[in-house]
Amino acid sequence: MLSDVTTPQDLDDRFRETLAALPAAPQRRDLADPVTDDAPLTGAQLLELFDAQVASRQLDLAGRWLRSFGEGFYTIGSSGHEGNAAVAAALRPTDPALLHYRSGAFYCLRAAQVAAAAPASAADDPEPAAEAPEPASDAEPAGSETPGGGFGVYAEAARDVLRGMVASSEEPIAGGRHKVFGRADLAIVPTTSTIASHLPRAVGMGLAVERLRRLETAGRRTGTGVRLGSGAGAAHVPWPPDAIVVCSFGDASVNHASATAAFNTAGWYDHAGLRIPVLFVCEDNGLGISVRSPEGWVEATLRAKPGIRYFSADGADPVRAYTVAQEAAAWVRRYRRPAVLHLRTVRLMGHAGADAESAYRSPAELAEDLDRDPVVATARLLVDAGVATSDELLARYDETGWQVRRLAEEVLGEPKLASAAEVVAALAPRRPVRVARAVADAAARASGPGAAAREEAFGGKPPELVGPMTLAQSINAALADGLLDHPQMAVFGEDVAAKGGVYGVTKGLRDRFGAARVFDTLLDETSVLGLGLGAGLAGMLPVPEIQYLAYLHNAEDQLRGEAATMQFFSRGAFRNPMVVRVAGLAYQEGFGGHFHNDNSVAVLRDVPGLVVAVPARPDDAAPMLRTCLASAAVDGSVCVFLEPIALYHTRDLYADGDGEWLAGYPEPGSWVAGHVPIGRARVYRVGSADDLTIITFGNGVRMSLRAAAVLAEEGVGTRVVDLRWLAPLPVADIIRESSATGRVLVVDETRRSGGVGEGVIAALVDGGYVGAARRVAGVDSFVPLGPAARHVLVSPEAITDGARTLLAR
Repeated sequence: MLSDVTTPQDLDDRFRETLAALPAAPQRRDLADPVTDDAPLTGAQLLELFDAQVASRQLDLAGRWLRSFGEGFYTIGSSGHEGNAAVAAALRPTDPALLHYRSGAFYCLRAAQVAAAAPASAADDPEPAAEAPEPASDAEPAGSETPGGGFGVYAEAARDVLRGMVASSEEPIAGGRHKVFGRADLAIVPTTSTIASHLPRAVGMGLAVERLRRLETAGRRTGTGVRLGSGAGAAHVPWPPDAIVVCSFGDASVNHASATAAFNTAGWYDHAGLRIPVLFVCEDNGLGISVRSPEGWVEATLRAKPGIRYFSADGADPVRAYTVAQEAAAWVRRYRRPAVLHLRTVRLMGHAGADAESAYRSPAELAEDLDRDPVVATARLLVDAGVATSDELLARYDETGWQVRRLAEEVLGEPKLASAAEVVAALAPRRPVRVARAVADAAARASGPGAAAREEAFGGKPPELVGPMTLAQSINAALADGLLDHPQMAVFGEDVAAKGGVYGVTKGLRDRFGAARVFDTLLDETSVLGLGLGAGLAGMLPVPEIQYLAYLHNAEDQLRGEAATMQFFSRGAFRNPMVVRVAGLAYQEGFGGHFHNDNSVAVLRDVPGLVVAVPARPDDAAPMLRTCLASAAVDGSVCVFLEPIALYHTRDLYADGDGEWLAGYPEPGSWVAGHVPIGRARVYRVGSADDLTIITFGNGVRMSLRAAAVLAEEGVGTRVVDLRWLAPLPVADIIRESSATGRVLVVDETRRSGGVGEGVIAALVDGGYVGAARRVAGVDSFVPLGPAARHVLVSPEAITDGARTLLAR
C-alpha cells in the first residue's frame, strides 16, 4: 500500500488491483456506439484515449527505470495529467501546439491520429509526412473508426520520447540536446522547460495565423495565391486557414510574468477587435514543485482575464474533458478569439525523479491523488460501458509496457552527441554565400520588376535621389526597401506606426505599407518579442522594435530562452527568424539618464547564436540591415539591430556644418558591391595608419575618428576599426588590423566589466597577438542624468590620452 511517496510500483499495482475488482458489464457495447447514451465519444474513441494515456504512462515508468541505473536523464513525467489526451482528441492534428512538459498523453494521441491516417507505406519512410491529415470535424478525431490501432501508431512517438530521455543523438527533434515534445509532422513546436515562457509566442502565433488566414482568403479572391506557411524558409507543416493555436502549461505558471504578459496581450488585442485564435490549456495539479496553488486561486485568476473565455473540466473524467475541450476548440475556431481550458489534474510520482514528496505532502494527500488517476478512470468507464473487459484492457496495458521497455532497451545503445561541434551544429546556421545571393536578388528585383512599385512607394523620389542622409533616415529607407522586397515582413512595436517612432525612424512607413504591416503594440516588451517569435514561426519576417535598450532587459528571456533555442532544440525543423531593432547606447544630451542611455550589451553577447549588429554610420546602416533581413530569411537567424540613439540625427564629424557624418543612400545597382557580411569590420585610415590601431563601435567610431585627427596633427598615423558586429565579433579583422601596428587601443563605450572590450582583448590573446594593448571603457556604473554622465562615459579626450599613454610605452 501507499506510504509516503507514490512510486512506479504503486501506480502499476493500483492499476492492476482496480481492474481486477471491476465487474463485467451486463452486455457488450459496439465500438461504434457512444459509451453512454449522451456521450460524444464512441467506444473506439474512448479506447484510443486509453491507449494514448497508457503509452504516456508506460513512457513515464520507463523513464524512472532508465534513471534507476543512470541511463535516463529526464524524469519529469506526465503521470496524473493523462486527461490531456482528450484535449488532443478534440483538436485537429493540424492545429499547431506548444506543449507543457506534462502533456505526454496529448503528444501520444496526436501522433496516433497522424499515424493512423497516414498511407501504409509511410511507416517505411524515415522522413516525416509533408502534411498532417485533417479530420472532417472537431467531433471526429482521426483514427476514430478503429479501436486505438494497437501500439504501432505510438511506436515512433514512443521511440522519440525515449531517445530524448537517454539523450540519444538520433532523437529526431532535438538530437539529444534536450527532451522535448516536438515534431514538425505533428505540428507540435518544441518548447523549453522554463515555465510560461512559451505563452507569449503562442499569442504571436495566433496573431500570425489569423493574419495569414486573411491574406490567403484575400489571395483566393484576387488570384494572388498567397499561401499559409509560404514565408521565407518556412519548414513547418502548413497550417490550414482555420487552424487554431493550442498552448498548455501548469497551474503555477499563471503567476509568472510571461503568462501575465501573454494573457494580457491576447485580451488587449481582443478588446481592440483583432482576433487571436489561441486555446490556452492550464493543466492544474495544484502544485509548483512543492509550492501549493491556493485553493481557488487558479480558477479565479483565469476567470478574471479580460477578453479570454473560460472553460473548465476534470481531467479524470474523459467524457467531460473531451466534451468541454471540443466546445472550447470549436468556439476559438469559429470566433477566432482566445479561450482558456482549465483542466484539473493530479500529479503522480512527484515533480521529477529526485523529488521526495513526503517532505511537503501527507500520505493522505498522495492517496487522494492516486484515487483520481485518469488512466484508471478511463479504464473503469470502458469496462462499465461494456466496451472492453478488464482482462482486455490489462492485456493492452501490458503489451504497451512490453513494447515501451523493448524500445527503451534499443535506444540505450544509440550514440550520444560526441563533440562540441555536434552540439552546436544546429544552433545557428550561417550560409554567407546564400545571404549574399539573397541581397543580390533583392537588388535585381528593386532595379528590375519592382522598380515601378519602389518608385511609387517612395513618392516618386527614391532615397538614392534625396541626397546625404542621417543614420535615422538611412534606416527608414532600408526598412521601406525591406518591406517592398519581403511580402511577409512586418514592422511593429511601441509608437512605431502612428507616431513613426520616438525618433522618427519609422516615420511614414504605416502610410506607405498599411496598418497590417506596420502597427503599434501595447507597451510590454515581453509581448512585443513574443509576437515576433510567433510570427516568425508562422512564416512571417518580423521586425519588432524595442524602444530603448534598458527596456529589453525585463524581456530578455524571450530572446535567450525562446528565440535563440528554437533551431537548437529542433535541429532546424522550426525557425523563428526575426530582426529586433533596439534604440540604445548612451550620449543623448539633455534627455534620459539610465533608462534612455543604457550601455549594457553583455546580456545580448552572452546569447549563443544571436547576431548583434551596431551600425554607426548611415552608409553602413542600410547594407547591414539588408544583411540581417536576408540572414533571417535564409538562415532563420535571430538578429538584434542595435541603433545608437545619439547618432540618429548626427550630421557632422569634426566641426559644426561639415556634414561628414551624412552619407548618400545606395541605389539598388550598388547593393551587391556594398554588401556587408555578418562578422566583417570596417577600417578607417587616418594619416600613415602605421602607428596605432583603435578598435571600437557605435558612438566610439565618431569619437575615435575625432581623436585620430588630433593624433594625426602630432604625427601619429591611426587605423580606426569599426567592429560593426558585436556577435559574432570580426575576429579575423581584429587580429589583422592589430598586428599591422602592434599597438591596440580598445575603445569600449559599454562598461569595463562585462563590456565588449573584454571580448576584443580575449580575441587578441586567443589569436596570438603579442603587441601592446590598452582599454578605454565606460565606468562600471549606470548612466546618470545630465552632465554627470560625462564622468562615467568614454570621451574623445580620454581616447586621445589613452593613445598617448600607449604610444609612450
